[in-house]
Amino acid sequence: MQKALPNKKEVELLVIGVTSPLLVGLYEKGLLIESFESKEKTSKALPKILDEVSKHYNLTRLYYAKGPGSFMAIKVTYVMLKTFSIALKIPLLACDAFVFNDNKPIKAIGKSCFIKKDDDIIIQKNCSDAEMTFKLPDRLDRTCFNGSSEPLYILPAV
Repeated sequence: MQKALPNKKEVELLVIGVTSPLLVGLYEKGLLIESFESKEKTSKALPKILDEVSKHYNLTRLYYAKGPGSFMAIKVTYVMLKTFSIALKIPLLACDAFVFNDNKPIKAIGKSCFIKKDDDIIIQKNCSDAEMTFKLPDRLDRTCFNGSSEPLYILPAV
């Protein structure tokens, strides 16, 4: 575990990086205390946010939405958070992105979308109601996450 620095709050960090905007939330005792949003590419925005957060907080656990969504954004998010997890010796936990958009369809390629039926995520064609709107929860439900943190790719990565 990361060595606690004096005068810094201990927080958990959640990243929803499956699409733009990138959303990052800081949670203390399970409650959202600060959030960040960026429309920049994940590869530019996330390092800045992680740097800023590290200056002011001690991270105790990392969470992220592992997909489906933008392959590149998911991959970049995973690599950065996995690196932080290893360097700080803190857990990285993940769940699917449907947790953060009320289980609505998520836009895929063209007019197709990802939908979740029971525990299966499938691709449906000709979607008109596909969403790319995600929200940081006010309260972090840790039961949604598990240690299987590898990115969730429904289609083969290009």
